[in-house]
Amino acid sequence: MIQIDQPQIREFADKRSKRAEAILQKGEPQLLDEFTYLVSSQFDSNKKYKVTHIDSYSCECQDFERRCKGKGLYCKHIKAILLFEKLKVSYEVEQNPIRKELDLMIEKPLNDCCPYCASKNIIKFGVRKTQLGNKQRYNCQECKKKFVLSPIPKIKGNAKLVCLAMDCFYRGLSYRDISAQFKEFYGLSISHITIRNWVLKFSKLMETYEKTIQPQSQGNVWNADETMVRTKKGNRKKGADYEYKWNVMDKQTKFLLASKLSGHSRKSKDAQKVMMEAYKQNGKIPFQIIVDGYAGYQDGVRKTFRNWGNERKVKFTSIKGHRKEINNNEIENLNGHQKEFDKVRRGINETQTYADGFKTFHNFVRKGVKDKLTPAERWGIGVRGNAWETILLNSIKHQPQLTGEQNVSKTTD
Repeated sequence: MIQIDQPQIREFADKRSKRAEAILQKGEPQLLDEFTYLVSSQFDSNKKYKVTHIDSYSCECQDFERRCKGKGLYCKHIKAILLFEKLKVSYEVEQNPIRKELDLMIEKPLNDCCPYCASKNIIKFGVRKTQLGNKQRYNCQECKKKFVLSPIPKIKGNAKLVCLAMDCFYRGLSYRDISAQFKEFYGLSISHITIRNWVLKFSKLMETYEKTIQPQSQGNVWNADETMVRTKKGNRKKGADYEYKWNVMDKQTKFLLASKLSGHSRKSKDAQKVMMEAYKQNGKIPFQIIVDGYAGYQDGVRKTFRNWGNERKVKFTSIKGHRKEINNNEIENLNGHQKEFDKVRRGINETQTYADGFKTFHNFVRKGVKDKLTPAERWGIGVRGNAWETILLNSIKHQPQLTGEQNVSKTTD
């Protein structure tokens, strides 16, 4: 057996760390299940190694079997996984060493490769003329597909136009107003129906992605309240119809943890559903929940957190009869903003989708008047650059089926 001294061990460890960085630059590891990753070879892109982590890390490569196994050492593939996981962890903010921040980076979903098979064997194939100018077309030599390199394929505009449309809509403009603005200021003829499709599609996509993001410091006090939303689902002869919207907000940061529609139902099971949604987003049982006088909240909190007898974990506080000592102003103020948004629409059909989009706007885009911070920034989630564009591109990256191929996410910069 070959004996290796300490300086050589350190030298090999440094080399493996640099090779691990080179592996990650080529693409992200593929998650097979909760215990197994598939890591590409550094030199042969067609070859991959399984890295398993149950009680300890193990790899099927020869370096791990011969030199690392049983010695507490890691091969370059395991180091790549450790580095990959480390990049997801938040870092210390310089202004406040206690607070941690999770950085969302805008990453280009496509990097000069085919969106269908991820091959880099592509050639230019003519030009497509659009209102935004000429777009270079490409042809893949492997799968013979033709495409345009764009983070959001198969739409009339681009990412910036989509983000501008969504920002205008959730700030109060109607679809027709946004369409008129595009025509007036940019000379673009984009139908209000197209804009509506953008808003509905990407509002749902962003909400799905946001549910995967959790802060480093979870909220301990929640505000909960329900309000009524005007819809067009009812009988038009009898006038407008209404549905109940349930909101749960972190009291300190004003981060909207959950916003769910329950139709005409206003029961304790609906309160339980929104509490469970908020619990999943927060990642931690709160110390206190403040609600209004509706009695169904108590039963909903009980069943969600097993809050009874000796197992009582959450302090349940109703403002009924105690308005001088405590209030629910934070979330009632949110309900007021949502009613202003709904009032312009004069009734909507896709109530849950619009609630999801408004949740994104409230948490990541809208800044406070005094501190000029969004609820997400107060909650420990920093977003670089344009908030809409950052979340949109990261949502697409984590939902690669929109681009037609799951391997697209491996080609990011």
